[in-house]
Amino acid sequence: MHAMRWIKRGVFALMALLLLILIAGVAYYYRSQPALDGPLNLSALKAAGLKAPVQVSRDASDVTHIKAQSERDAAWAVGYTHAQERSWQLEFNRRVMRGELSEILGSATLETDKLLRSLGIMQAAKAQFDKLPPEAQDLLQAYSEGINGFYASSAQALPPEFHILGTKPGGGSGVAWTAVDSVGWGLMMALDLGGNWGAEFARLSAVQKLSTEELWALFPAYPGEARASKVDFAKLYADLGVYNNAPAAAPVPAPKAAAPLEKTPNFIAYYDHMTLTLRQFFSKIGSLSPREQLQAGAAQWSADWLRDVGVVEGKGSNNWVVAGSKTASGKPLVANDPHLGLSAPAIWYFSRIQSPGLDVIGATLPGLPTVILGRTAGVAWGFTNVGPDVQDLYLEQLNPANSAQYRVPAAEGTLKYENFSTRVETIKIKGQPDLSYTARSTRHGPVVSDAQASYGEVLNLNKYALALRWSALDADNMTVLAGMYAARAQTVEQLFKAYESYHSPMQNVVAADTTGRIGYQAIGKAPLRAAGNDTMGIAPALGWEARYDWAGWIPYAQNPSDSGTKGWVSTANQRITPPNYPHFMGQDWATPQRFDRIEALLASPATPGLVGGKHSPASMQAIQADVTSLAAQSLIAVLQKTTSNHPLAGDALKEIASFDGVMLASSPKPLILSVWADELARGLIVPKLGQAKFDKMYGKRHFRGVVEAVMTGTDAALAQTWCAPKSCAAHSSEALTRALERISAMQGTTVAKWQWGKAHMATSIHKPFSNVAPLAKLFEVVVPTGGDPWTVNVGQYWLNEKKQPFANRHAASLRAVYDLADLDASQFIYQTGQSGLVLSGRYRDMSEEWAAVKYRRLSLNPSSFAHQATLQP
Repeated sequence: MHAMRWIKRGVFALMALLLLILIAGVAYYYRSQPALDGPLNLSALKAAGLKAPVQVSRDASDVTHIKAQSERDAAWAVGYTHAQERSWQLEFNRRVMRGELSEILGSATLETDKLLRSLGIMQAAKAQFDKLPPEAQDLLQAYSEGINGFYASSAQALPPEFHILGTKPGGGSGVAWTAVDSVGWGLMMALDLGGNWGAEFARLSAVQKLSTEELWALFPAYPGEARASKVDFAKLYADLGVYNNAPAAAPVPAPKAAAPLEKTPNFIAYYDHMTLTLRQFFSKIGSLSPREQLQAGAAQWSADWLRDVGVVEGKGSNNWVVAGSKTASGKPLVANDPHLGLSAPAIWYFSRIQSPGLDVIGATLPGLPTVILGRTAGVAWGFTNVGPDVQDLYLEQLNPANSAQYRVPAAEGTLKYENFSTRVETIKIKGQPDLSYTARSTRHGPVVSDAQASYGEVLNLNKYALALRWSALDADNMTVLAGMYAARAQTVEQLFKAYESYHSPMQNVVAADTTGRIGYQAIGKAPLRAAGNDTMGIAPALGWEARYDWAGWIPYAQNPSDSGTKGWVSTANQRITPPNYPHFMGQDWATPQRFDRIEALLASPATPGLVGGKHSPASMQAIQADVTSLAAQSLIAVLQKTTSNHPLAGDALKEIASFDGVMLASSPKPLILSVWADELARGLIVPKLGQAKFDKMYGKRHFRGVVEAVMTGTDAALAQTWCAPKSCAAHSSEALTRALERISAMQGTTVAKWQWGKAHMATSIHKPFSNVAPLAKLFEVVVPTGGDPWTVNVGQYWLNEKKQPFANRHAASLRAVYDLADLDASQFIYQTGQSGLVLSGRYRDMSEEWAAVKYRRLSLNPSSFAHQATLQP
């Protein structure tokens, strides 16, 4: 009886505890949701800078409509709504660009922080902000006041990320956002889209093992284009003694785990004061691994980011504009689907921003107060990345007698050295003492080899440093200002005029207006290289020779442009420079398969959605949905001739016999070809390059160009070089056998039941919880998709991912179609939802529509609003 009494008491106590957990959870859920309706009569809003009431309404498409009595109040309200919906996204982005991740994630992210500090993102942002006109500075200040005003005035609970990581907006500073942060976030977008320094370093690393001829096979020139440089890079770098030929250093041990989590959470304190962190709550109920897993996940995220920074390959977008002469309505059509890394929440937040003299609707970036992609009442536009070479690495030769100095240009036969510019950076590290280190710069820019250990694995750092010249860091970068001007445009001419002050990252803009005009303009700044520059930015140049310095900028009036005389203009990151173009803009363009497919569909009378043989919004959507891979088609015949002794080879080759290159999610055919091509690349390249270098370079680079050139038999000497001592057929057979082993381990032994979409899940990752298994299931947004890196409906995968190498990581971050015959019938979609609050039903509510290439209406005049609120100072 005594034991039974204690059992009953234990059951009662457990039930009481569960009830408290339930009450706390329900209370937290409701407190964490934004106030979307009614007047928000908060006196703190006026103190935070809001001057007059602002209407904030959400329409049936969940687009946020902001109507203010001044442009400053509109910017303030944009900041408020961004903080209301995307607070963790803003906080994480702020910490990334400031190099403050280690303050909450520990030493796992130290190298990422060091690189961002070394680049001087915030120093450059401050210099650029100081050069903006006062009215632009004031709008950025208003936007930051809106973000901080939200935190000062709202009773909304912080989202789970803050509690799990034990931080708050702004960290120790208490300032969630500043006006300079907005300029800094623009620089981070330029870093993501404007980078090719990784390709330069990869070439330097590769020719430690390869000949220069083999290098050009691995990193080929654009199809039909001559090699930009005739330099024998292998000989150049060997003669200079740039390489670190010492044995590889021992692996750096993983950071020690911090103290165990507190075991007994105080649920009442959590309910009353929000002092209990959710990490304690989840640890108590067994839903979260210990802190070690969180740090390991952060370390993995950091390592992946560092490995791929400065790599432009695999980053792309599509846009096109069709003239009224080619459309059923007689008015132009504009389509755009910018391809960016899929994230949860999405990178975009759709808003309409309205004030006297301003009325624009489209995609905003949390961190900036303007619409980046969208339309006004008169003009619509879309972006793709140009991808010019705006980053050059320079080998800086150290003074043998004084390592604080580096060699600079001097008269022939003489040596001259200058001191590095230095500044001390101090990084806070959770659970450890602060780290102070010296960041160095040269006349070219920041020394990146100080910040990343991978440089020292290749480069002899006792003799050389690597400095980065990057256009976006220049103080005359006024990209933020150009975005403000563009939002007021009503014609194509006004739009292109507004972008004259645009700087970085360089973009292809297609546009159309209600008068019927269409056009294309490359906006931004690309460097001029001197006639004596024989490396042309292909690989690191000699920093002590003045001929490798940039010689100025290509004038805006000479950037590529097109008035659409053939009836349309399209871009897909292909080479944009026409024949006989007088300036070199780079050679690392995206291969032309997507562009070629778009051009074919725009010209074809068989494209779905045509009306009377002319284009309509439906045909624009059909092109955006297209999953025919020209890259897959180029290898089908090779795979069809391949033999294998694997027991599933017969069934697999029966599938491939009828494959047409359409990468359907429901089909096994794309899966078989994609895994075989991956294994083929590994089999051909690893013996030449070595496993270690291959692992550093492969992933976002698929090396499909060399695989196609070798296997299609167009160059016998090339095939001999890469296949020997085996035959190319033997490589193909072995690759197929390995591929079938991999696929059967993933999806079983019934080939007919294999599906590309199961391996090619579009995965919108959360930063940083996607690398923490129990949290990833909650915070990620995952949906099966078709396509591949070369289809119009793109599905980039990173083959260096160990667990999900074919997951769709980089795809259409939004899709938009603008009909200039009826701009209020324009449509959009993106891959998650407007809310960045993981517990909200609006966190992932667009994902299924996006995967099915469906759309929502993008209207300045919606028939009704689902929510209406007023910010009332």
